[in-house]
Amino acid sequence: MSTDGGEAGPDLRLAGFAVAAWLAALAGLHLSVRWTAGLAAVAATLALVAGLHLGGLLGHPVGPARRYGWIAVTVLLGALCGAAATGARVAVRDAAPVRALVAERALVTADLVVRDDPRPVRGAPGRAATLLVRVDLVRLTGADGGQVTGPVRGLVLATDPGWRGLLPGQRVTTRGRLAAPRGGDLTAAVLSATGPPTRHRAASWPQRAAGALRAGLQRACEPLPDAPGGLLPGLVVGDTSRLLPEVEEDFRATGMTHLNAVSGSNVAIVVGAVLLLARWARAGPRTAVALCGLALVGFVILVRPSPSVVRAAAMGAIGLAALAAGRPRAALPALAAAVAGLVLLDPDLAGDPGFALSVCATGGLLLLAPGWRDALRRRGVPPGLAEALAVPAAAQLACGPVIAALSATVSLVAVPANLLVVPAVAPATVLGVLAAVLSPVWPAGAEFLAWLASWPARWLVAVATHGAGLPAGNLPWPGGVTGGLLLTAVSVALLLATRRRRARRLVAVVAVAVVLGAVPIRLLASGWPPRDWVVVACAVGQGDAVVLPVTPGRVVVVDAGPEPSGVDACLRRLRVREVSLLVVSHFHADHVGGVAGVFRGRRVGAVVGPPWSEPPYGVAHVREAARRGGASLAPASAGWRWRAGAVELVAVGPPYPLRGSRSDPNNNSLVLTATVAGVRILLAGDAETEEQRALLETVPAGAFRAEVLKVAHHGSAYQDPDFLATVRPAVALVCVGVDNDYGHPNAGLLGRLSGGGARVMRTDTDGDVAVVRVGAGLAVVARGTGPGRSR
Repeated sequence: MSTDGGEAGPDLRLAGFAVAAWLAALAGLHLSVRWTAGLAAVAATLALVAGLHLGGLLGHPVGPARRYGWIAVTVLLGALCGAAATGARVAVRDAAPVRALVAERALVTADLVVRDDPRPVRGAPGRAATLLVRVDLVRLTGADGGQVTGPVRGLVLATDPGWRGLLPGQRVTTRGRLAAPRGGDLTAAVLSATGPPTRHRAASWPQRAAGALRAGLQRACEPLPDAPGGLLPGLVVGDTSRLLPEVEEDFRATGMTHLNAVSGSNVAIVVGAVLLLARWARAGPRTAVALCGLALVGFVILVRPSPSVVRAAAMGAIGLAALAAGRPRAALPALAAAVAGLVLLDPDLAGDPGFALSVCATGGLLLLAPGWRDALRRRGVPPGLAEALAVPAAAQLACGPVIAALSATVSLVAVPANLLVVPAVAPATVLGVLAAVLSPVWPAGAEFLAWLASWPARWLVAVATHGAGLPAGNLPWPGGVTGGLLLTAVSVALLLATRRRRARRLVAVVAVAVVLGAVPIRLLASGWPPRDWVVVACAVGQGDAVVLPVTPGRVVVVDAGPEPSGVDACLRRLRVREVSLLVVSHFHADHVGGVAGVFRGRRVGAVVGPPWSEPPYGVAHVREAARRGGASLAPASAGWRWRAGAVELVAVGPPYPLRGSRSDPNNNSLVLTATVAGVRILLAGDAETEEQRALLETVPAGAFRAEVLKVAHHGSAYQDPDFLATVRPAVALVCVGVDNDYGHPNAGLLGRLSGGGARVMRTDTDGDVAVVRVGAGLAVVARGTGPGRSR
């Protein structure tokens, strides 16, 4: 096995092979078959040349050249294998017959095999939830009777409730229209199903057993409060169908997202509990190993033997074995072999963030945690506390670059938050698993165990909520590959530097300086919100959410965006404790979908909206959210007035109900003028050309002239030039989502606004945008980018 007689050689060779295979597979997912084949050919050629050269050195003494030469050969072989495996799968994905059907958006009858549980996708409130189902497309039959056989991977988007009960492994037939996937994985087509599936084959008995146990756990959690009741199934079996959006957002902000999905830590907890019981019962080594193996198989069946779960089982088993044996160096080759095997078996994992986080966390557990634990113990830290400190710190350091690349932030609360929840994770997981296992035979006992498990789950929710609320919890960081590589370089430099005593002291001094300097500055003198702000347009995606300050901590909110998490996060950043008034301009989902986020943890004094009650699902959604928050929905028509603190609101439109327009709900939007500290602001909702012309015809021009304009309908092209010329804003705020499908904002409109002298700010490119009073003029401040003057 070894060519140099050392122990480091095999470790590095296997690690190099695994990393190269991973990177080559990731590149192959984004390249064509021709380029992937070329990559494999280059790697094969270089490996052959290097191997022949090293073969000529067999008679020479072992030295660095040979040692690192063989490592280079294994890296090249890993690249060859990764590119070849991915290229073969990409060739199937990009087969001409399937691509032709996708290109013409054909209506097909599809025979398919379900690969994973149907998962709901958040949509408009009150509408049927869209389900996303991962499938293997076995046969596609076009309208002309022509057939294309697979299998190829696909995604099904469905709204029919008949899709909800499907289990992985079931074979069904459905009709739908094909569309192109987003790319970057092995998905060949997206099928929008037009009706229910026709089932042909039942799932296997492990899948049926898992379905029964998962459903039993959900039933056992139904009596629990929404937050812990929705978290517990996700914590135990990865079922996040009931997880509240605000809880999910808090977990993301505090670096605890890994707890919402099945990971290697879940496997380690379950198998570790069985191992402890076996040792307590004085079982022999073989019996203990057999019991742990049965527990591992049973847990995999419970949470679904999908590729992600198999990955988690592999990583968790490796981590558990390493900790139990006390030989982390010996586990590195096993980790490398597991990574390489999983990537070559399923190249789709190469681009899966969960896979990257799982591998990084396991690597940190093996390579960093034992040394840090031992160092802490040598300095007098109790063994249990040393383990509790070392494990989350090592995992967070290893996962930090991936998280930074995905979120463009570096969390300062992730390590403390994960440290605080360590005592609660294992009890919640074990009790939840027992509740699931007991649910088919003793439902009452399962409910009692779920109730017990809810208490540690409540602690997890409390830590996430308070951690996410800290204004200094997350620091901005470059996102994407650049940000990930930059944080990797910083982390490696710190690890190397801390090996020397003087460097450790320097790093400690710098860390203390950051904590005692930067963090209090962010807490006490944060740049957000800026002083003397009069309006903030929140970055909530493709939707509107505008905030007006009444008094410190109290605001008026106009519209709530499409998701609760977006507006809630914006209000947290503004340190809002109370919402004196929530105004809904109209009831489309991109304005009311996030209403629950306004109520979260805040008192809302009143809710008003237009008398036009369309669409009905939006009205019902707002009314229910108001009822739960102890408020009621009241109508507001033209002429309505409201005043409190520094804010005065007047409804100037619609001047009369509009019927038969391009979009009646849009053209019956409440159009408000707001005066905040002497600054006039026009909030135009989604008013389009028809309502704007009606305002010009019936309302005096001075009634809606303003210094700040919240541009109507996300900057769409349906704007009246005379209306814009009458408003004559100094600042134009465009609430719009990144890469939206509507072509918003319209380039011609932006040019017209800029040509009229307005400073145009967009939430898709500038983030949260505040307009600030500066002397007799105005300034605009984009969160994190510094101030920019307007005229």
